[in-house]
Amino acid sequence: MVNFDAATWLGSQGNLVLPLILTLWIAWGDLRTHRIPNYLTLGTALCGLAYQSYFHGWAGLTNGLLGLALGFGLLILPYVLGGMGAGDVKALAALGAWLGPGGTLLLFCYMGIAGGLMALGVLWWKGLLWQKIKNAWVILVNAILSRPDGMEAPAVSEHGTKGIPYGVAIALGMVMLLWRGE
Repeated sequence: MVNFDAATWLGSQGNLVLPLILTLWIAWGDLRTHRIPNYLTLGTALCGLAYQSYFHGWAGLTNGLLGLALGFGLLILPYVLGGMGAGDVKALAALGAWLGPGGTLLLFCYMGIAGGLMALGVLWWKGLLWQKIKNAWVILVNAILSRPDGMEAPAVSEHGTKGIPYGVAIALGMVMLLWRGE
């Protein structure tokens, strides 16, 4: 029989419960509208910085600001390259204010795994997975052989692939962070 002490668990993981709730709200909105509202990311960031300041003083505020900057920095390049939306960048930055740099880096890794699995699942569901793998293979071979026009360019699918709501991947990453007790 497993002995679960909720008070002990909350004492050690309580700092992750409110960010998880906010992340679930972010994911729900992203699923419905494919947008993450600014009021939610700004509120999450401000609450995270206030939490850090209240419980850990100046060191906590510094930790929260570093986490916020790291969260922003990790996703700004994928955003600039068109791989994700600005709301996703702001959401990770806001959660970084709660988690600090170490927790933000772990969340980034967990949400990357979740997002990759979600993307594979969506492509498989739409019947586009093998075409995307073939396209990636052609691009890889051309890059390795340095022959940009040596092989035929990958075929462009007539089926548009709408981006996945990455707020869900962020929430799954946050669940993993809480579950692992990081």
